[in-house]
Amino acid sequence: MPNPGLSPLASPPSSEEASCHVSMSLPSASQSQSRLKYVSLGVLVLQTTSLVLTMRYSRTLLGEGPRYLASSAVVSAELLKILTCLLLVFYDHSFSVRALNRVLNEEILNKPMETLKLAIPSGIYTLQNNLLYVALSNLDAATYQVTYQLKILTTALFSVSMLGKRLGLYQWLSLLILMTGIALVQWPTESLGGPSSTPLSAGSQLVGVIAVLIACFSSGFAGVYFEKILKETKQSVWVRNIQLGLFGLVFGLIGVFVYDGERVRESGVFQGYNSLTWTVVALQALGGLVIAAVIKYADNILKGFATSLSIILSTLISYFWLKDFDPTSVFFLGAMLVIAATFLYGYEGKRPAISHSKV
Repeated sequence: MPNPGLSPLASPPSSEEASCHVSMSLPSASQSQSRLKYVSLGVLVLQTTSLVLTMRYSRTLLGEGPRYLASSAVVSAELLKILTCLLLVFYDHSFSVRALNRVLNEEILNKPMETLKLAIPSGIYTLQNNLLYVALSNLDAATYQVTYQLKILTTALFSVSMLGKRLGLYQWLSLLILMTGIALVQWPTESLGGPSSTPLSAGSQLVGVIAVLIACFSSGFAGVYFEKILKETKQSVWVRNIQLGLFGLVFGLIGVFVYDGERVRESGVFQGYNSLTWTVVALQALGGLVIAAVIKYADNILKGFATSLSIILSTLISYFWLKDFDPTSVFFLGAMLVIAATFLYGYEGKRPAISHSKV
């Protein structure tokens, strides 16, 4: 009987067959990975656009009764995210209650130090989610979308400093173009709104911009920190999101009773909730899971640039449907620069693919 270890070398047909299997399996795995990356990025664009528009609409819609509490919506989204992740872990283990209990005990309760690492990004994400409600209560959806892309710059800087990533010439140039575009979007204009639009005061605009800027820095740091944890351990991304959600639930409840305690005592936690509010909550909960998938299959900077593609949809819908936005030539130029920066980064990102192996 021939030696199994020598048969591929002794038989040319077997050798060709083996090489064929290798050449087919590697591209297949690569194509599958690439497909997952772009599908997750596409879903993220749709989710981000829908969340911004529905959140803006829900915060400006005039209706009967009290308006829902932003802090309460953040807590509801965290709770929904936890339940969804529990269901996904349950599914991954063939709907076995014993296996689910074992995973939760081994990965969360029996690893307190690993779990505590998630307290930092969770607290920052909770702050960020509350700031987004503040921003969208004071800025139109299009201006918010463009300005919020500053998180690409903060994410890039934190990625370089915390993950040791190296950005190429085109990437640095794209970040410079991005900052220029955002500056143009925030450039003061004397545009007059139409009769159906509600002009915002300068103070209100300033509050919205400050909220967005703080959210950009918090998003950059928390996103890179979470990416670092995900790629340094082999723990399930759904378990990581359960850990994030548990801390987020605690921080969120503290925020509810510190900032809105009196209103909660008067009208309850779910005051002002309707079908639109629950849609916002569901989209926000879905966003955390989509972002986690994007970080897993792509990288955090690419996630930020993909999100900027939703600027076009947000601007069109904000103008034609919400009617709270009157675009100017300066805004148009700034938005085009931000979108151009998106494609410029994507062009550079296709070349140094080997750099991701160190992350």
